[in-house]
Amino acid sequence: MGARGTLRIYLGAAPGVGKTFAMLGEGHRRLARGADVVAGLVETHGRRRTAELLAGLEVVPRREAAYRDAAFTEMDVDAVLARRPEIALVDELAHTNVPGSRHAKRWQDVEELLDAGVDVISTLNVQHLESLNDVVERITGVRQHETVPDEVVRRADQIELVDMSPEALRRRLAHGNVYAPEKVDAALAHYFRVGNLAALRELALLWVADRVDEGLARYRDQHGITEPWEARERIVVGLTGGPEGGTLIRRAARIAARAGRADLLAVHVGRSDGLAERPSPRELARQRDLVESVGGSYHRVLGDDVPTALVEFTRGVNATQIVLGTSRRRGWQFVFGPGVGATVARESGDVDVHLVTHEHAGKGRGLVRVAGSPLGARRRAGGWALALLGPLLLAPLLTVRGVHPGLNTDMLLFLTMTVCVALVGGLWPAVAAAVLGFLLLNWFFTPPLHTLTIGEPANTLALAVFVAVAVAVSSVVDLAARRSRQAARANAEAETLSLLAASVLRGEKALPALLERVRETFGVRSVALLERADGGWRAVGSTGPDPAADPESAEATARVGDGPVLALSGRVLPAADRRVLSAFASQAEEVLEWRRLAEEAARARRLAEGDRIRTALLAAVSHDLRTPLASIKAGVSSLRATDVVWDPEDEAELLASVEESADRLDGLIGNLLDMSRLQTGVVTPLIRPVAVEEVLPAALVNVPQDRVTVDVPEDLAPVLADAGLLERALANVVENAARHGRDRVLVTASELRATGPGGLGGAGGAAGAGDARVEIRVVDRGPGVPDDAKERMFAPFQRLGDAPRGTGVGLGLAVARGFVAAMGGGLQPEDTPGGGLTMVFTLPPAPPAPGPEEHDRGERHEEEGA
Repeated sequence: MGARGTLRIYLGAAPGVGKTFAMLGEGHRRLARGADVVAGLVETHGRRRTAELLAGLEVVPRREAAYRDAAFTEMDVDAVLARRPEIALVDELAHTNVPGSRHAKRWQDVEELLDAGVDVISTLNVQHLESLNDVVERITGVRQHETVPDEVVRRADQIELVDMSPEALRRRLAHGNVYAPEKVDAALAHYFRVGNLAALRELALLWVADRVDEGLARYRDQHGITEPWEARERIVVGLTGGPEGGTLIRRAARIAARAGRADLLAVHVGRSDGLAERPSPRELARQRDLVESVGGSYHRVLGDDVPTALVEFTRGVNATQIVLGTSRRRGWQFVFGPGVGATVARESGDVDVHLVTHEHAGKGRGLVRVAGSPLGARRRAGGWALALLGPLLLAPLLTVRGVHPGLNTDMLLFLTMTVCVALVGGLWPAVAAAVLGFLLLNWFFTPPLHTLTIGEPANTLALAVFVAVAVAVSSVVDLAARRSRQAARANAEAETLSLLAASVLRGEKALPALLERVRETFGVRSVALLERADGGWRAVGSTGPDPAADPESAEATARVGDGPVLALSGRVLPAADRRVLSAFASQAEEVLEWRRLAEEAARARRLAEGDRIRTALLAAVSHDLRTPLASIKAGVSSLRATDVVWDPEDEAELLASVEESADRLDGLIGNLLDMSRLQTGVVTPLIRPVAVEEVLPAALVNVPQDRVTVDVPEDLAPVLADAGLLERALANVVENAARHGRDRVLVTASELRATGPGGLGGAGGAAGAGDARVEIRVVDRGPGVPDDAKERMFAPFQRLGDAPRGTGVGLGLAVARGFVAAMGGGLQPEDTPGGGLTMVFTLPPAPPAPGPEEHDRGERHEEEGA
């Protein structure tokens, strides 16, 4: 098999921007350069200038296909493959082929051409991208039934955006270059509104920009490029969890806004050893919320060297600017290093670094966070270096002629050196400095010199006191460091646990946040909450990649009693973190218990509602059902009486009374059963296309013909509904209107369609969502219903005004609304102009069958050049 062909796509924001025109122009340019170009399929849609541009290109004859007694034409893939051109022009990549074709979609035809080594140039509108389908529907109100998987388009070798401003496109429509004159006004008023076009244009620009950004990242990775390319501004703001974070975020947001909607990324660098290194969780949570509120994204990375981790993150996201706060350290603390800001500025290379001043600058960082050891690795290393080098440098200095001050002063100077070592490195470096100082004092300054022998007892006592004081001071400094670490850790634990308690109070939605909090707190890869089910384990919730499927596969676990297990993956936790992890497990168990209680409360509410319904049903049976039963019994008893001879008219009247009462009884029982089905949630509608004119006759069978006028257009679109449920709902509403209205009840229907490509012969498919709907109106001229009672009349067992017992149990409207809602529609009351009530049924229209019907209505329209 030869090399796969290349795919070039002209992408547009809306029909009419010039995609087909651009494709044909490229075809002519390739033909002029000597390439073998054919038009596999080009849709001109009757546009003169598009047809003129097609002239001069070899056109492969189309394949004819029959479907439902109609003839359609499709691209002949076999003919194109037999012709084997270098380049094939194939219009409308999202097109749906006629049923029975080799492939369901045209993009699949294109894939076959590419696999055969044929280069393809095609066209596509942004609304046909699968990932943007729902977004376009919300913007335009039109559901696009023809879509292309994003991956197919992303694999294209070239994507060229065909752009046009909304105003220019509307002028093109007004001049008749896109649609026939009779369709122009509707198009401009609906789908081609300026707002719709601007939103679609932005979608197209952003999608192409993201695709370009992916290609740029891939190119940089393939060529090992680490320095930033300022193709798009990205601002990284470094957060420490300190009080200056809010100032930095707002400053970075202003920089991003001035840079033209640049990306804002906030990053916190955490130590790899988890809780002991975390700053205030409460402050970090507030800063995370603030970042998201200004349109940025929050990130957390692990790294023992903060400046290096920050620079690596910046280069990894191709950021162009870094925003940091000036150091909160006091002046003397800079002896231990230049600080994060200065180090990042030195190592950032081409990335601009903004150091932002704030009110906490230079006021100190408070308690130093310590991990693993009371004083940290750097200070311990510095302490050992000072312990070894300090005494060795001090001894030669004091032996210089004319400098030696005497043994007592020598001992005080060595003691001072030992205290300095203790302050820097803690206990054991100070002990080492004390021992080394003792030996140096004995060798160089205690008679007899240059021996380890001590000649005078007083000197022996002095040296012993020196060692004891040095060790005591070192112990005090080390103990203070440990207490400081414990206090800092206790503060972090307290803040973390208080945040956990607050998150649990927020209810069920707190579980994902709780698991994410665990992951961030301990710096692990993923967290899962597991509970036993069917002899194994199932995940109640999880966060992070590759969560543990059972406790045995996790690096750390915690559970409360026999409850769920909190399983952490990515790092083994130190023993000191287990207490807080157990607290997290307890909170997770509380969250699950809260959810179970909420479910039980919901079940209890349903049971209470069921009890109320049953009580009302008993009341209805005892009162309303007895009336028609009494009438039936009285009529039958009279007819069976042997002591009375009924003439034919009286007998007919009694039989009519029995029949009327039986019909009323049947309707009451039917409504009671329907309401019971709705209350128990067992109504399962069979949704399919239903013609309204076919349902109405059965719905009006119990209403006298002289009380109803029906006005339904013959070309009314079918609705998506259950025929039986729709019939019952219409019957209840019409009978209710006939009962309360004084004049004839009017039943009308109309289709309100969101005009767009689907309704104008364009490429969008039929409207079946958004503003597209079918309305059935039941209009009466009765007394009407006050506004404050319009919703109450849909409650079960409600009667209008002072309606007497025996006229119904008040379920008709409740059942009707329940059935319509089950079918995905709505039932709303409106005032009838001039008095009365209008009940409006709203149902979704049934979409046309995909494929040839869309051809027949001319529902794919492509563009022509300006």
